[in-house]
Amino acid sequence: MSDIARALRMTKAGLYHHFSSKEAMLFEIMRFGLERMEEEVIAPALAVRNPEARLRTMLTQHARIITRAEGAVAQLFHEQRALPPHMRKVVNDEERRYFHLVRDTLKELRAARRLRPGVNVSIAALSLIGMVQWLPRWFRPQGRLTIEQAAAQIADLAFAAVLEPGTKR
Repeated sequence: MSDIARALRMTKAGLYHHFSSKEAMLFEIMRFGLERMEEEVIAPALAVRNPEARLRTMLTQHARIITRAEGAVAQLFHEQRALPPHMRKVVNDEERRYFHLVRDTLKELRAARRLRPGVNVSIAALSLIGMVQWLPRWFRPQGRLTIEQAAAQIADLAFAAVLEPGTKR
């Protein structure tokens, strides 16, 4: 709380004027991240009919937003256990919605015979999301790769892992 107050040039008491508790502040930060996911990842992906293009859109858009300043939001999602049950449920429901979208897209790829045999769509969906979620831990904006290059590499790795060899990418 002291670090947040200092960064905002406020007192801790000033923060509590706007938030009833640390948990309420954490919840609002998480909601901010979830709103970004909805607006910049989920909504654009839902507009893409082709499942392969949709999966690439989700992975690259997710990579883009998670590496911006809101990447700090991604780090806080591991703190869900600090939330009271009713707040944790809101966060978990939204995360589950994204997981289902990725998993359902993989199911569509399976139905189109473009998914590798034996790929468990739930494990694949969690793994692909996890790849992107890990990005803020190693990506450096001033590093060798641009976010576009890193996002493309992640999508290419994901496609190599789940799509049949020789499938057009």
